[in-house]
Amino acid sequence: MRQPLVIGNWKMNGSLAEARALAVAVADGVEALHGVRVGVMPPMVHIPAVAEALAGTQVSLGAQNVADADAGAYTGEVSAAMLAELGCTYALVGHSERRGHYNESDDLVAARFAAAGAGGVTPVLCVGETLEQRRSGETEAVIARQIDAVAARLGGAVMTGAVIAYEPVWAIGTGESAAPEQIRAVHGFIRRHLGSAAAAVLYGGSVKADNAAALFALEEVDGALVGGASLRPGEFLSICRAAAACPAS
Repeated sequence: MRQPLVIGNWKMNGSLAEARALAVAVADGVEALHGVRVGVMPPMVHIPAVAEALAGTQVSLGAQNVADADAGAYTGEVSAAMLAELGCTYALVGHSERRGHYNESDDLVAARFAAAGAGGVTPVLCVGETLEQRRSGETEAVIARQIDAVAARLGGAVMTGAVIAYEPVWAIGTGESAAPEQIRAVHGFIRRHLGSAAAAVLYGGSVKADNAAALFALEEVDGALVGGASLRPGEFLSICRAAAACPAS
């Protein structure tokens, strides 16, 4: 069975020294851990220092965003090729905070997804619904639309081997995780919607040390995208250990 994948999204937090220290703590903590893949996504400006700290370790490096173009007059953007050169394996695309705070459309997210893959970086496609959308019964329609925007641009086969993170927007940063039956239902829908495409489907909505084991016990969950808890090495490592101990590993 597929090894679970746990990725820590550090968002816009920490000094350069704190980023280095956190990277070292995570790398040291997972050195003897088997049965789980681990990655971290520091702020863009800290990627080179974190890459240096992770050199020779089993922890993968990722970026929190990626440009939708390869090169050119795109002030403030960073291309997939640049990220790959720095050692990045993954890049988030379509995180709810990008969609919400910066009005990123499904089409733009799909373009970022395409550019990441073309540039040698694995895109992690974030999908999920707001509380209002869940209450109005739109969860599946919203997620299907977000996935289909990528498939329409690149073809359905692009989802084979892809990484998708289901992040209920109403649970992110609230401390409240979706209930197991809610997670099972949405992850199951994602798999059915993808058809034969064998994508890894992560859960990302207030994942913590005290709920990680229950999340990873769900056969529909292939890992986690961890936010605030990833800034605390002890808690993040507890989540990684829970993933390594789950039946899927």
